[in-house]
Amino acid sequence: MKNMQKPWRIASIGELLWDLLPGGPQLGGTTANFAAFLAQMSSGVANKLADEVFLVSRTGDDSFGLQARKQLAAYRVRADHISVDQNYPTGTVAVVLDEDKGPTYKVRENVAWDTIPETPQLAALAPTLDAVCFGTLAQRSPVTRATIRSLVAATRTDCLRVFDVNLREPDWTSEAVVWGCAHASILKMNLEEVPHIAKAAGAPEKESGPLPSAHFLLRQFPIQMVAITRGREGSLMVTREDSYEHPGVPVQVEDTIGSGDCFTAALTYYALRRCSLPVLSEAANRWGAWVATQRGGMPFLDENTRRTVDAAIEEAIRA
Repeated sequence: MKNMQKPWRIASIGELLWDLLPGGPQLGGTTANFAAFLAQMSSGVANKLADEVFLVSRTGDDSFGLQARKQLAAYRVRADHISVDQNYPTGTVAVVLDEDKGPTYKVRENVAWDTIPETPQLAALAPTLDAVCFGTLAQRSPVTRATIRSLVAATRTDCLRVFDVNLREPDWTSEAVVWGCAHASILKMNLEEVPHIAKAAGAPEKESGPLPSAHFLLRQFPIQMVAITRGREGSLMVTREDSYEHPGVPVQVEDTIGSGDCFTAALTYYALRRCSLPVLSEAANRWGAWVATQRGGMPFLDENTRRTVDAAIEEAIRA
């Protein structure tokens, strides 16, 4: 299942922020959660050639920014491209959990990750990458939008480009969705986002369901795979040749913050290793479900947890 012949170089570009939860602040942000989980997953003791995972983002010159960089270093995320803004604060999000532990977000505007700059160092990183993850939220500002698009466009043609949709009103546009689809290898979204993405891409109303929408997007864009998360109901993964539905993994939910980001990270990890749709689905759902049992979107992954989940993945695949 695993091909460990070489370490991979992976970058995630976008928001780095603190989720202000009822129990206290937790480090997060879709692209930061992705990087933190993937870096931990890729650097286990059984993995002798640890992948290099870079987060491209920006913090303020404040205590939240300092703590964010320290915590990411503990997760083995490369911080070479996390810059410091002297004028804007580190991002924060007010989070309210509903009765099903699902989050509602109020994202603060005019923060440091809105001003991620293009740099010669970032331009040099782009052609060395084996995978890059980007989304919609960080494209709300012209500065960061330009940097994201420049980085993605400068990657190699064989780079795995993962477009992780994150529709937060009012911080997304149809233009950003279409641009992302036009530059993605993998498109990942949740079930609630499907009709919005389909409409933005110009799909006929009759093709607004999950499977018809996925097929439409695969016809319209150079996307190789569409992955749709469905919460407790698992996921649907679709390629031009095949599709695979996963029923989900029942767990006791602490909160669902970061579950989708972990799903995307595991999907990327196994996609780089050219695993089959059933393996991709099992791994992504298992790891996404594990994060739902933890508090916040960036839990620490210890070696015992890694072995337990890996064993469950292997057992499910054999069955």
